[in-house]
This record gives sequence, C-alpha cells and structure tokens, in this order.
Amino acid sequence: MAGPLDGIRIVDFTTMIAGPYSTMILADQGAEVIKVEAPVASDHARRAGYSQRHFSAAFVNNNRNKRSIAIDVKQPAGHQLLLDLVRTADVFVQNFRPGVMARLGIDEPALRQINERLIYVSMSGWGEKGPWSHKPVYDPIIQAISGLASIQAGSDSSRPRLIRTILPDKLTGVTSAQAISAALFARERTGKGEHVKLSMLDAVVAFLWSSDMGSQTFVGKEVDVAAAATFIDLIYETKTDYISVSVMTNDQWQHFCEAVERTDLLEDERFKNPAGRDRFADERLNLMQEALLTKSATEWLDILEEKGVPCAPVLRRHEMIHHPQVQASEIVVKTEHRHAGTLRQARNAAMFEGAPTEIRYGAPHLGEHTEEIVYELGYSESELSQLLEQGIVTRLNNQSDDVATG
Repeated sequence: MAGPLDGIRIVDFTTMIAGPYSTMILADQGAEVIKVEAPVASDHARRAGYSQRHFSAAFVNNNRNKRSIAIDVKQPAGHQLLLDLVRTADVFVQNFRPGVMARLGIDEPALRQINERLIYVSMSGWGEKGPWSHKPVYDPIIQAISGLASIQAGSDSSRPRLIRTILPDKLTGVTSAQAISAALFARERTGKGEHVKLSMLDAVVAFLWSSDMGSQTFVGKEVDVAAAATFIDLIYETKTDYISVSVMTNDQWQHFCEAVERTDLLEDERFKNPAGRDRFADERLNLMQEALLTKSATEWLDILEEKGVPCAPVLRRHEMIHHPQVQASEIVVKTEHRHAGTLRQARNAAMFEGAPTEIRYGAPHLGEHTEEIVYELGYSESELSQLLEQGIVTRLNNQSDDVATG
C-alpha cells in the first residue's frame, strides 16, 4: 500500500549517512526517491564497512526504497539531464559543503528558476556562514564541538567521551526529514517552494538543549556544570550480568530501597527528595551498585519489576533482536534483496494506520534504474545510447553485479 507521502518525488543528491538516512525515512513513508550519484565517485557508503555481494550494510540500511541513476553532472549533457529530472521533482536534497552546488550550477537559485515549487534542502556540517563553514567535518568532530562529548563524560572535569554511534549524522537526517515534511505541508497552503537549510552542528545543539543545557539556560545565572550534579551511567553490575535501573520519583526510590532491603536509606536526608538525590548522585548510585551485587540479573529484574521499579537487562546487539518486546513491536523485519539476499532491517519507526509504510524494494545498485528514469523523462533510445557512449550516464549490466557504460 502507498504511504502518506505517495506522489511526492524527491531527488536525492546526498552521500554517506545524514542525507541518505533522511531521504530513506521519506521513501519508507511512500515518497518516490531517485538517488543521483556520479558514475565513478559514487556514494562512499557503498564501500564502507561490512559488505555482502557488492552491498555494504551501511548502504543497504540507508538507501532502501530508492531508485538509482548515475549521472556525470559536470558534463553539459549530464547537467541538462539533472535539470530535466528536477523539473519533475517536489524536493531536491544535497549535503555538500557550501559553494559546491554553485560551482556545479545546481544551487538553490539555479534550480528555483526551473521549478518554483521545489523544496530545496541544503544540509551541511557547519552551516552556510561563519569561520568554519567551509571546513570538512565528520560525526566525531560535531560531537566534540557541540558539547556532546563533554556531556557523555558525565561532568566537565572528566575525560570527554564519544557516543559510540554516529548520533549527529542520524539526528541531522531525522531533523531534515521532519523539516521536509513541514515544508511540503506549507507548500500545500501557499503554493510556494522553500529553501530549507540545516547543519549537523545546529541539529545537535538544538537536540541537547531540551535536557542537557539547563546550566546555561538562565542568562546571568549560569551554573558551573563541573560543580553541579554528577550524572553517570545508570548501568549496574550484578552477580551474573549488567542491568539498568532508573528511579526518578519518590515512590520509585522507596520501592527500590524496599526491593534491595535498604529501607534505612529512606531516612537519609541526602536522598529524601529528587533534588537531593541528584545533588548526591555519586553517593546514591554507589550505594545502589553495592546492593545490586548481591543477586543475579534475573533475580533482580524479577524483584524490581514486581515493585514497579523501571529496569531492564543490558542487551548485546545479537540479543536485542530476539527480545520479546522487540519482537512484539515488529520493528525488526526480514526482507529479500534482489542482489544482496535476505536482510534483517528496522522498519520505519512511525506507523500510519490509514497509509501503512512498507519496504517496497532494497537499496539499488549504482545506475540500476538509469534507463527507466531517462525514458520517463522523455529521452529517446538513441539519446540514451549517446549518453551511455559518452560516459555521461551509466547503467547496471544485467549480466553481472558490476556497472557498465553500455
């Protein structure tokens, strides 16, 4: 069945993770996404990390439900082909450094001239102005400068730590997908296109502010975070394995103390309210850890669950996919990829009862749909042959997993 974005055409001129993840979210929700790559310097994610049968996990997990066309947009005929494609599009998404699109002749002003209703999305690391706007950037760099690495450390006096997932990349993708949906909704009201701009830095800073920047919120009343409450991982060791326990309310704290048979802690003045438990977090968490060492993980989870204390096992990746709650949610699904075989992936997290999302097809080979897209744009067979002979476009050689020019 068609998803809620059925009928929307998106030209995906992005690489790596942030851009492709953004457009895949929209593709999962029904949009037609056409991924445009250079014939030679294709998306680096195709060659990154663990691979099977010419497909990397990074690529298949960020590019499903898309069609692929390989165009050399630096050549006049390739540039024209891209313009012809953009004329048919609702959205154009790019994630190159400021200035690159202008040099290619496909920046927002250029494409606006041929498609007034276009939603043009500019994703970048730093934004389009400022002393660092033209610097190269990767996820760890944003984690460092945004304060995220310091927050992950637990306090300003501890050694900064990276989150072991590319949160800035993926968060920027989610932010972009939401912004595109908002821009499309606004266009329905106004009939006008929009230039959406966002950076990885801005996405992370905005994300952090809701819960991690309280010390800098009240102007003139800033707090030295190093001297404020210490926040450490709520991961506890038991006799057998690790569990997570989180107590926020007074009732939860009481029930925890009862569960571990430390009701004497309920009389401790340091822990009688949430403010005190935050202020003396190190002391409280160390006492909790001491108590939890006395039984196995399974025993504690049963006891804490019965008391209504929020808790969970700490699962490894291969364990998580088999947990009963994960299986009940059906978030992890198996699909058959035409070239790569059976895949296990996460479906789109948002479910729409009236317009269900689906994985219609897997991530494409480079140029897998070049022919059909070119024909859809009205090009003749002889015109396609000429583009192929000149190397301006490439297509998938149906006899192998390789890409050939003709």
